Amino acid sequence: MTDRHHLLVQGTTFAAVGDRGDISGVRGGGSPDGLFVRDARHLSRWQLTVDGAVPEVLSPVAGGDVTRCVLVPRGGRQEPPAHTVFREQAVGDSAFVESLRVTSNRPVPTAVRLALTVDADFTDQFELRSDHRTYVKAGALRSREVLDDGIEFTYRRAEWRSRTTITADPAPQAVEETGTGARRLVWTLDLAPHGTTSLTLRVIARPHGDRRTLRMPRDPASVRAELRAREEEFMEGVAFPTGRPELAAACARGLADLASLQVPATGPDGEELRVPAAGAPWFLTLLGRDALLASLFALPYRPRLAAATLPALAATQATGTTESRVAQPGKIVHEVRHGELAYFGQVPYGRYYGSVDATPLFLILLGAYVEATSDTAMAHRLEPHARAAVGWMLDHGGLTSRGYLVYRADEGGLANQNWKDSPGAICCADGTRPSGAVMAAGAQGYAYDALRRTAWVARTVWADRTYAELLEQAAADLRDRFQREFWMREHSFPALALDGAGRQIDALASDAGHLLWSGLLDKEYGEVVGRRLLEPDFFSGWGVRTLAAGQPAYHPLSYHRGSVWPHDNALITLGLARYGLHDEARAVAHALVEAATATGYRLPEVLAGYGRDTHPEPVPCPHACVPESRSAAAPLALLTAVGGV
Repeated sequence: MTDRHHLLVQGTTFAAVGDRGDISGVRGGGSPDGLFVRDARHLSRWQLTVDGAVPEVLSPVAGGDVTRCVLVPRGGRQEPPAHTVFREQAVGDSAFVESLRVTSNRPVPTAVRLALTVDADFTDQFELRSDHRTYVKAGALRSREVLDDGIEFTYRRAEWRSRTTITADPAPQAVEETGTGARRLVWTLDLAPHGTTSLTLRVIARPHGDRRTLRMPRDPASVRAELRAREEEFMEGVAFPTGRPELAAACARGLADLASLQVPATGPDGEELRVPAAGAPWFLTLLGRDALLASLFALPYRPRLAAATLPALAATQATGTTESRVAQPGKIVHEVRHGELAYFGQVPYGRYYGSVDATPLFLILLGAYVEATSDTAMAHRLEPHARAAVGWMLDHGGLTSRGYLVYRADEGGLANQNWKDSPGAICCADGTRPSGAVMAAGAQGYAYDALRRTAWVARTVWADRTYAELLEQAAADLRDRFQREFWMREHSFPALALDGAGRQIDALASDAGHLLWSGLLDKEYGEVVGRRLLEPDFFSGWGVRTLAAGQPAYHPLSYHRGSVWPHDNALITLGLARYGLHDEARAVAHALVEAATATGYRLPEVLAGYGRDTHPEPVPCPHACVPESRSAAAPLALLTAVGGV
């Protein structure tokens, strides 16, 4: 992250703290600041003072399952610090815990006054984004209740109720008002000569509708032990490549991140599931496309991700038409949110269906899962959902009427509804954006693969030969049509998209690599495309850029117009291997692994597009999610593609 916020993530809970372990609650910047659970900020201030002053940072917060920092009172060279403060912090399920140790550096008894200013503003995450929108919250009330050992903050708006409880051991000697709504917890600690005194602070967040019995964590060490046990169980049985220790380390780091990114979901019969969230800080929730791709990458190693993702998405599949949510019968959900603004319909993302590619990806994962595991029971159970998804592609999706999957900008939601979903992502080489209907190239590849895989399931599991033949013919027609209408002869490369009039959107983009993954291109075309993606304008040395450099639309720090996305490159690597371009696949895989090695073996959501020849370290991209489920699973896809060599 670029603004010195450090993330602690566990399921639907994350904390973003500064270098000294504080939460300032300041709005704006590249990331949210606070403790968040299910899209709401349950701690907006958590600021420590020592003897009335903000301490200096001796050792700033370092990342990991537990963050640690060392603080000292402000002073000069001639006056060594009287004491040292050691902070450790961790997050659990709807919980935050801190151990605070104060050690005297003097040979005589001393006293120190600690104060912790705390607040919970219960702000929805959408209010903290830098889109300058404001939301009316009529009748909202916040209250505070002093407890014997801390304080409780409560938020009410109509039937919506949220609560944050802060307790301390030992209990604070006073709880002071600040004049701002925040409260100050105060202790006066007596320290023996060179003695140490400890405090433990615990926070339990109770989002609206959460009626579970939550377990209060004992201390950061116990949280760390629990998280490590979960990570080890998640990685158990996975054979890492012995010939490439860096790839093995990236796979292990990715699996550990996937373990921490699991969030609860519900299946078609009400069963409780855990599925991959998209990423922290902005998308710690179920996003259809992200969960599907992460599950696909992990399928050979952790099929249980797919076994949970498929029924979770089946349970949220649209059954009717709702314009404000871009919902149509059979469509797979793009995003599920649980916050206040989604609850009251002030943002459309409670269940939002603005994705043209989640539906074919659902069918691809189902077919791949059944083929990999022989779990025909899943194929039978989800048969109605799969047929409804195919029906959406053929009817509402546009395959029958337009020949392609089509989307249009959603004024209340996403302008672009393929994986490159930022406003200017789909553009011509000169940066011009299409208006009206858009037929994105990558989505057509997904549709082709989805038709073929579903045809295989229909033939081998459902025993419906007629339906299988119908889908196979539709796939063949799509392939022929695509290669006629998307192929740009002057560039020997497919267009990024077609506009509503069938004109080619001529930017040279990495989406062409997705066509290799899906097998949409003939072998001759595929080999040309694969080799083109390794030329210097595309290949930065850290991966393939989303947009080839040299085009007016290119920008190395743009979200989708020149940056390098690990999951995009994972799909490209799988595609290169599929077309027999093994040297090229290894080149991309090695570049990504080296990028991961330079960043602690953890791949972020996106890297800047600067070339390795001029930037020998990968450059971070602003606002990237870290960790992110597709990037966490990307090393597993690389392992599948190149076999660890």
